[in-house]
Amino acid sequence: MEFDWLDVHFDLKKVTPREIAESFEDPFSIRLLPETGAEAAEARYFNLGKTLANRGVFSIFWTDGKNYRVILARETTEEERVFYERKNAEWL
Repeated sequence: MEFDWLDVHFDLKKVTPREIAESFEDPFSIRLLPETGAEAAEARYFNLGKTLANRGVFSIFWTDGKNYRVILARETTEEERVFYERKNAEWL
């Protein structure tokens, strides 16, 4: 998995590229495809995952299957943490 970090429009000091990559490598991460209209040129996906330090990261990204372009990344909210835990409990 290759990430494109050129010209990102969010603060990479709040959530580092390493933390984002770790959240994608989380075996329990949740990736969702939002509903998009026919006019959408590129599908954007959501990722909820955790870092090795157990920090939750929410990301919006685009991928061509090999390369990943993160559009936004931030720490998860309380509601997102609850959703992550609930979905993982359902699947186990």
